[in-house]
Amino acid sequence: MEGLTLLKGIRSRLIVYITLMLLLIVLLLEGVFIAAVHYYYLGSAMETLNSRAATSATFFNKYLEGYTLSERARYILENLSPEESSKVEVLSPAGNVIINSFGFSSQEKVNTPDVRAALTSGKGSFQSLKPLQGERIIAVSIALKESGSTIGVLRYSVSAEPLYAVIMRIVLNAAAVGLLVIGFGFVMSLLIAKRIVGPIQQLTGVAKEMATGNFTVRAAKPYDDEVGTLAVTLNYMSEEILKSEKIKYDFISSVTHELRTPLTSIKGWGETLLVGDLSDKQETLQGLEVMTGETDRLIGLVEDLLDFSKFQAGEIKIVRQPYDLRGLLEDLLLQFRYRGQTKQIRLYAELPDQPLPVDGDFNRLKQVFVNLLDNAFKFTPAQGAIRLTAVLHGELIITTVADNGEGIEAADLAQLGTKFFKGRSRQSGSGLGLAICKEIIELHDGRLRIESEFTKGTSVIVELPLYRLEQHLPPPVYL
Repeated sequence: MEGLTLLKGIRSRLIVYITLMLLLIVLLLEGVFIAAVHYYYLGSAMETLNSRAATSATFFNKYLEGYTLSERARYILENLSPEESSKVEVLSPAGNVIINSFGFSSQEKVNTPDVRAALTSGKGSFQSLKPLQGERIIAVSIALKESGSTIGVLRYSVSAEPLYAVIMRIVLNAAAVGLLVIGFGFVMSLLIAKRIVGPIQQLTGVAKEMATGNFTVRAAKPYDDEVGTLAVTLNYMSEEILKSEKIKYDFISSVTHELRTPLTSIKGWGETLLVGDLSDKQETLQGLEVMTGETDRLIGLVEDLLDFSKFQAGEIKIVRQPYDLRGLLEDLLLQFRYRGQTKQIRLYAELPDQPLPVDGDFNRLKQVFVNLLDNAFKFTPAQGAIRLTAVLHGELIITTVADNGEGIEAADLAQLGTKFFKGRSRQSGSGLGLAICKEIIELHDGRLRIESEFTKGTSVIVELPLYRLEQHLPPPVYL
């Protein structure tokens, strides 16, 4: 439910944001358009009035000198064009109407801003936004002069109501178009939100399936975008989880087998000894020897499991102290030479004459090299050879355990050393040994690498920092 609510929230927000954006754009464009229409119609009317008033005033001032204001006004009005639609008035300096285009005079004063501007500066214009005497008007007034003195005002005015009616029709049409655009944008926002949220819903369903343990389900990649990348990542995660699950189940099966085999041997020999003749010393010693060996195998397996669980929990602690790694390697050579003789495997060693000082945990490093030599003997056939070498390379001690055994396939090499991974070998083991060795070496600020060629052999390289009394050396550079 939370996922659906979230998806609905994303869809709603997308729709709201897109619609609001379109609304703002439409309102902005409508405002600019209405302002342009208003300016065009009213501005054109004002320019026309200005032109007519200026022409009449010029004629009045230039050619009618010597006449009274009333005579001049009557002459102007009598000679107006028959097509003149404006209301023309001649006003006294006091604002009284001397005569208008209808032939009437009035004592009512006209005190609009255009008249006042004409009396003070010679010319003025006025546009009423609110109705005056029932209608909105546009007016232009120009001063009439006699010998440089203002003797009256010529005023042209026209009703702006027809213009506002035209402007209103245009505004209503524009508003209708704007509403259609917003409606179209709303429909488009629904489609866009569906295209965006749909793949997310599909990914959510896939994630829920994976949460229930179904890692075989796959997410479709609709587009090469962030959602498509998320789908690919989700599929990759599912594949990796399946691989991890398979490795884990293989590990459980392997450990079960590893536990069962020595237990079966111990139980079998125990029953044999119980029902057998204990006076047969050779048989008794053989049984005890097998039981001891199998017990050691069990102890080793349990110790691997305990070590690995500690590494996973971050509880492994190493106690470092300086010592000579060469001494440890020489002791291991003596320990494994007997094993090499019993399996007819030649063990070679190339160790330098100078000491190999390291700062590390003796027991943990011994555990690493015992495990590496043990693996080498395990995977090397009879008449094979194992080579243990150690060299100084700058500030590193590089120790290599190489064999000419069965080698490792390229597909398994990249995963070797990861938890639970054993590869395709049928040799016994928990699959934890190399993972534990790798962790131990990394805790010593070193590195463990594996190089192998299938059917030709394997080399495990351990790189550890060289210990010096000077503690201000730069960090080692690994090859």
